[in-house]
Amino acid sequence: MTELRELLERNKAWAERMRADDPDYFKQLSTLQAPKFLWIGCSDSRVPANQIMGLAPGEVFVHRNIANVVVHTDLNCLSVIQFAVDILKVRHIILCGHYGCSGVHAAMTKHRIGLSDNWLRHVQDVAAKHGSDLGRFGNEDERHRRLCELNAREQVENIAQCTTVQEAWERGQPLEVHGWIYDLKDGLITDLHVSKSRID
Repeated sequence: MTELRELLERNKAWAERMRADDPDYFKQLSTLQAPKFLWIGCSDSRVPANQIMGLAPGEVFVHRNIANVVVHTDLNCLSVIQFAVDILKVRHIILCGHYGCSGVHAAMTKHRIGLSDNWLRHVQDVAAKHGSDLGRFGNEDERHRRLCELNAREQVENIAQCTTVQEAWERGQPLEVHGWIYDLKDGLITDLHVSKSRID
């Protein structure tokens, strides 16, 4: 319980700092949610969307899951995309993977971790699809980094194929889908140059 009390105390101190910097901060934050960005990323605690993009609360709508996977049967993720696109009218969907992803590593090495193995099967499918590409890398770390990139690229394709995004493009709504990857070693994001803004 001591750890939880400490979190509540940290929250109180943070709220006081925010009010000291801007007395109207929470009043403004509570009245409007109009982000331009939807971030779909990994649940990894080291990859907080707002912080690594330098954005304040209210500036990015966020969905996270293990290994930043977008699956057409995942109603949670699809509902977030639909809400972001149809209700919030975001202009950009950013799928961001990250190097050092333990979910991707477990999928690559076929290391059994439990119930999550079923979810990570999607990443194993990405690895199988790109087996010849991955086979070029003799070093496991290099292979892992490449699979993190390939997984992010594949998820961009999945986002672009979902009905909400397709319908937005059909009606001419401005919407772009981007693929990025974050490096835990230096804190930098790299654009994978797989952006999409229309039906192919």
